[in-house]
Amino acid sequence: MPIHLKNISKSYHTAKALNNISIEIEDGKTTVLIGPSGSGKSTLIRIITGLIPADEGEIVINGEKLNESDLILLRQKMGYVIQEGGLFPHLKAHNNVSLMAKYLGWTKNKIEKRITELCGLTKFPADGLGKYPAELSGGQKQRVSLMRALMLDPQILLLDEPLGSLDPLIRYELQNDLKEIFRNLKKTVVMVTHDLSEAAFFSDKIVLMKDGAIIQSGLITELVKSPADNFVINFINAQRSFIEPERINE
Repeated sequence: MPIHLKNISKSYHTAKALNNISIEIEDGKTTVLIGPSGSGKSTLIRIITGLIPADEGEIVINGEKLNESDLILLRQKMGYVIQEGGLFPHLKAHNNVSLMAKYLGWTKNKIEKRITELCGLTKFPADGLGKYPAELSGGQKQRVSLMRALMLDPQILLLDEPLGSLDPLIRYELQNDLKEIFRNLKKTVVMVTHDLSEAAFFSDKIVLMKDGAIIQSGLITELVKSPADNFVINFINAQRSFIEPERINE
């Protein structure tokens, strides 16, 4: 499901969070938004989900302009994962995952079949479904959050710093599992990160942002070899030691 953002702007009081953003997010590809804090990447992904409205511009999804009346149906075609999972603490893992399916009237058998599929896909242990979020590890919480996002088999998957709070070993393991999932499902993925090596590992296209604007987009090799300006050079130099070239081409 391709996404076209056209001249998107957003302000909070006098602060400009996004300034005339236009970008095409390709169908079945992984686009990674990256940049320093305050660059507007999380604001942009929240506008795509419809959680906040843009002040100006339009969003076109699969050739149709997004309207407020379409948001409920559109969200059923989107999965959304945030940092630390965003799970409901009073619900066990199973209920967190199945919440929307129950709301939409899925049968018990259909729900159980889908959850079994998702446990296999995300490598989440089935005996963890009866636990509350507080009883799960950080990595397990993110796997449950991913299962919840994938429950309705959405065409678009949005992830806002999904691995940022995890320790390095768990993060490394989840990176590998997530990339395999992206590759197998072939969904349209938009991911936010501040980590250049992570962006390089996941992305079909990187979008580097600063102060609410897109500074450069393309492959990691294009940003490294043909930086658009000094900001791109400085951003890459600040993180270059963390890039693993052998992982970029996996």
